[in-house]
Amino acid sequence: MELLEQIKQSARKNRMRIVLPEGYEIRTLKAADQVIEENLAEIILIGNPDDLQKLAKENQLNNIFKAVIVDPKNHAKKKEYSELLYELRKNKGLTHEQAAELVENPLYLGVLMIKAGDADGEVAGADNATGDVLRPAFQIVKTLPGISVVSGAFIMILQDKNFGENGIMVFADCAVHPNPTAKELAEIAVATGYTTRSIAGFEPKIAILSFSTKGSAKHEMVDKVIEAAHLAKELAPDMMIEGELQSDAAIIPEIGKKKAPESKIAGQANVLVFPTLETGNIAYKLVQRLAHAEAIGPILQGMAAPINDLSRGCSVSDIVNLIAITANQAYGMKKE
Repeated sequence: MELLEQIKQSARKNRMRIVLPEGYEIRTLKAADQVIEENLAEIILIGNPDDLQKLAKENQLNNIFKAVIVDPKNHAKKKEYSELLYELRKNKGLTHEQAAELVENPLYLGVLMIKAGDADGEVAGADNATGDVLRPAFQIVKTLPGISVVSGAFIMILQDKNFGENGIMVFADCAVHPNPTAKELAEIAVATGYTTRSIAGFEPKIAILSFSTKGSAKHEMVDKVIEAAHLAKELAPDMMIEGELQSDAAIIPEIGKKKAPESKIAGQANVLVFPTLETGNIAYKLVQRLAHAEAIGPILQGMAAPINDLSRGCSVSDIVNLIAITANQAYGMKKE
């Protein structure tokens, strides 16, 4: 079974509540209609109800009427959310008046619904810049306990099934944090492990990569990776994490046995954590193009609740897939 279909089947089974702040955006509406048709999630649309219903009728999106529609200007919990926002941000100087204004912003309202327990995850960005999507997320939902950094993972589906988990690997960070410290790199490794479990559906074997394997080279960049591996094991003792490993030692059994004979991960890694964004971004794009691999992502990780950002050039199917992925993240977080 293809991974995306597995993700969708899991979403159908667990039925998370996903909020879409850009309810006025036609691709988002079409995606919501399809998600409801496929029973992938319970959809919450933020937008003017009259406008949404008009767009739905014009485009024959009959399933939209099964979604929960929240008018950001006028809904039953507006005062409650405004007070919640004030309490969360008053120490940063936010006033009651500013909170009452911000709560009408769909991007703030969406994450407030998550914070209040009225939604499980959010997908946005079809009509908003990444910074505008993530700002309220950082301010309100914040990061997971023990995690201070948000990162971006890609699920890589390879044609060669000998690598990773039957041809599936997870790469991070390929999208967000340029040059993480050892502590941040450890957090990225652990967050990627959670992503692997909840979305890819297998137990992670995490290799933190370097140009050195088990002391074959000496450099401060190697030291960072060694420290990151140590900290990651402390942060998540239930996860299999190894570092420092060169990429060939991580994924080729014969080389892994030769370079790191005591390692339980060398040669068998299904998760690759790169020491910098530069290396991660270059690597996933090279694998995607040269190996003709499918790259699913970026999947944002490290937040206390799943909030995923779309490209503004996204297709309807991109939105549908990301909603299903977000639903799996949400369910996985409830189990952790």
